[in-house]
Amino acid sequence: MYPDHTPHGPAQRPVEVHQPTPIQPAVMQPAPLIPVQPHTVPTVASIVLPDGRIITGYTVNPVQPEPITAKPAVSRTAVNVALGGIGFGAVCGGLLLLTTFIAALAALIQQLIILAAVIFGGWIAVQVLTHRDTSGGTTVNIRKAVVKRNHFHN
Repeated sequence: MYPDHTPHGPAQRPVEVHQPTPIQPAVMQPAPLIPVQPHTVPTVASIVLPDGRIITGYTVNPVQPEPITAKPAVSRTAVNVALGGIGFGAVCGGLLLLTTFIAALAALIQQLIILAAVIFGGWIAVQVLTHRDTSGGTTVNIRKAVVKRNHFHN
């Protein structure tokens, strides 16, 4: 058997009564008065309903939608792409001139190196091939000789 039951039926428990705690009403304090300029006070309107009731309230101005700005005839993206292309073209022209200048400068340096080599080589050739009259050398006079069978005869 269950512990709550007796052989004659369910056990009788005493009834507990709970009393709710009353809630005290909040003390209503008047709202603080905010000074309002006379020109900012909205107008009050009254409406009479078909059943005779009168509703009074402030008039509400209808919400004005934001003015729609006119779209330009050409999109800003297209203008930006066009300006970027113009700038790129200007830079490419400058780069082309820069590369041309560098190539001309390299050719000038190459010509100067070749000119220096030719002048220096000519100076060395003149130094080697020029006859020097020095007193310290040996003078050899060659007479008319007849060469027969690899022998010199006078």
